[in-house]
Amino acid sequence: MVPLQAIAIIATASLLASAVAHAAGGGPSSELRVPGELHKGSSMPPSAIDTRDIPTIVLEPGDDEDDPLPFYELTGDTYLLYGNIDQVDEGNRGFMGNAGFVVTEEGVVAIDTLGTPELGARMIATIRTVTDKPISHLILTHNHPDHYYGAAAFRRQAADIEVVAHANLKDYVGGSTMEESVAYRRDVLGEDMDGFKAVRPDVTVDGDLYSKRRLEVGDKSFDVYNVGGHHSHGDLVIHQVEDEIVWISDLAFNQRVTFMGDGDIELALKGQDWLREHFADVKLMIPGHGSAQTPPFPMVDKTHAYMTKLRDEMRQAVKNGVSLYEAVQQTHFPEWQDVRLYEENHRSNANFAYRQMEQAFFFGE
Repeated sequence: MVPLQAIAIIATASLLASAVAHAAGGGPSSELRVPGELHKGSSMPPSAIDTRDIPTIVLEPGDDEDDPLPFYELTGDTYLLYGNIDQVDEGNRGFMGNAGFVVTEEGVVAIDTLGTPELGARMIATIRTVTDKPISHLILTHNHPDHYYGAAAFRRQAADIEVVAHANLKDYVGGSTMEESVAYRRDVLGEDMDGFKAVRPDVTVDGDLYSKRRLEVGDKSFDVYNVGGHHSHGDLVIHQVEDEIVWISDLAFNQRVTFMGDGDIELALKGQDWLREHFADVKLMIPGHGSAQTPPFPMVDKTHAYMTKLRDEMRQAVKNGVSLYEAVQQTHFPEWQDVRLYEENHRSNANFAYRQMEQAFFFGE
């Protein structure tokens, strides 16, 4: 474990950074909170906004589910659990994405739940270090495991919680993709997956693309947008209206290469254009992976540029009669090679893009 003295130093540094940012008029800032002890090898950036620093959070099997996780206080009663940027493994125990929560006058709105029931329970314990108000709502941005599999703990521990999700979540629950994913995580993470049950939403969001459903909780309003199946079975973006914060989920990635194994490339690019047009003036964007950003939100531009370049390259390969194998083997973006998860994701993304471009080429879709 990291000594408590070291934790105090980290927290003090965070407070100083926050004070400096406010004094300089630098916009939103964040305060690191470490309510428990960290395992050896863990490290946390002093800020979770506009930083290049990436957290390393080491967890161990057998950790108590009542142990809170490190987190950041952002502006406007908003809190972020800033996760590892990696693939799921025995070290991060599925904590390889972001989640958060917002405290209102009436209760707590949780946004995503991390990657296992164990982590979901620890997220609840984290919330309890801030407030004893009921967790009244849970908004699930999409069905991918690192955002969704902790929901079982919320359903179990917060009896009156209202779960909000995209209507297409029902297409994922009980399907072969979910069954394979759950089996894999049980194999890698063992007892951390105990108690897993697929949570079905109480309230669904669908309708026209970019239509919204407003959620009023206490003194805060949340506009929950249907941004279609650009990344998963169905994806949501959340505008935290009074605080001018947008939770963009996996519509854009920060500090890592995107994952394109599901969804639709054209819909993703269109969604990024919509995001830049409609929310250019908000104070903060919080992605599903990587640190939060203030304007002009370069992560959106970078994700858009990467996906556009890969789409165009694979489209040209299909037109030129280059085989899938050859196109995937040949693709390389030097400007991205030092970005996290490039080696793991780039060729997989190329495979996905080629198949989608091939379908469009032959079937005009």
